[in-house]
Amino acid sequence: MNGWILAGTVVLAGGAGAAVWGVSTGPLRRRVVAQNLSTSVVCPSLLLLSQGYGRPAYVDLALLLALLGPVGTLVFARLLAAELERDPASAWGPTFAAAGLGTLTVLVLCVAVGPGRAMVKLLVVGALLVGGNLVASRALSGGFRGVRRG
Repeated sequence: MNGWILAGTVVLAGGAGAAVWGVSTGPLRRRVVAQNLSTSVVCPSLLLLSQGYGRPAYVDLALLLALLGPVGTLVFARLLAAELERDPASAWGPTFAAAGLGTLTVLVLCVAVGPGRAMVKLLVVGALLVGGNLVASRALSGGFRGVRRG
């Protein structure tokens, strides 16, 4: 076991445990935020495990998750719009913490892999992960000004 695998395991265990607890308990607003943040925890752990095991295919899986995770959250926001309008979700602290974790993970891995194709792929995954998480969190907290619901 090396440091990459240990870091990936710690991130996955801590974040996934918190996400499972948040999804399984509490009001609707906490459950949808936990579902959204689960992507932001699993994706960096896949990137760390990819480096630790030397398997670039894990980066492809992280890319797919960074693309589809926020889309799933946006579907939930749309389907649960009436319930969330009465009790909007607000979790900017965890959202920025997850964005910081993703950014830090991508930057550290970019330094480790050096310039090249793998670095470009990591930067794309990081941009999708952070951007998608921020957009999905904004949609859960009440949407965007000028965009009609329903």
